[in-house]
Amino acid sequence: MAMGRMDKERQETLWVETSALPCAPGHPFYERVNALLAEEGFEAMVEAECAQYYAEVLGRPSIPPVVYFKALLVGYFEGIDSERGIAWRVADSMALRSFLGYALTESTPDHSSLSRTRRLMSVETHERVFQWVLGVLARKGLLRGKTLGVDATTLEANAALRSIVRRDTGEPYEQFLIGLAKASGIETPTREDLAKLDKKRPKKGSNKDWKNPHDPDARITKMKDGRTHLAHKAEHAVDMDTGAV
Repeated sequence: MAMGRMDKERQETLWVETSALPCAPGHPFYERVNALLAEEGFEAMVEAECAQYYAEVLGRPSIPPVVYFKALLVGYFEGIDSERGIAWRVADSMALRSFLGYALTESTPDHSSLSRTRRLMSVETHERVFQWVLGVLARKGLLRGKTLGVDATTLEANAALRSIVRRDTGEPYEQFLIGLAKASGIETPTREDLAKLDKKRPKKGSNKDWKNPHDPDARITKMKDGRTHLAHKAEHAVDMDTGAV
């Protein structure tokens, strides 16, 4: 058998017949999940839950909400915790393209589309959709509930710490420091003055006093590396017999 070698120079074809595109058998796991969701009417349920967020005819068509939630399921199944990572994984896999309903000739959703869709929908909508999925697991006998474990993970929020505001007045953090500086006798405080004043303040990062206006659920948290960020603590109950979350 002769050794095959890669072509150093290759002329790309101008067009390719769809019948000549590569194909592969679907992933057994994702095929089973797709069949189960279709059997239970997942797409109709998701569209009904998300109808409030979309106009009937105006605007550019978005990615279908059922595609968005299936992409989140891919992230969970494969341990991908970023929208950019999910978008790359879906675009790279023929099996996942099939799971989301995309042909090889179609572009899959990019990370910015996933991010916009996430910001569009409320936390309550996400909870209702995933509670529905849990209900399907229970009806199909995939959720026993006899032995449960709790998985808690602290995830950095997509929100800047410098943009926090007072919960009572809505005053930005920097304006609050300027007020404190003036009250202490510094009429025109510099950034160095504000930094020194901020460093001396006790309990300066209290979640009772501060919030991010763009992500009210985020909390000021000291991460494992010692830095302070806005973060979410995601807690999941795991069925230890089946692995369902």
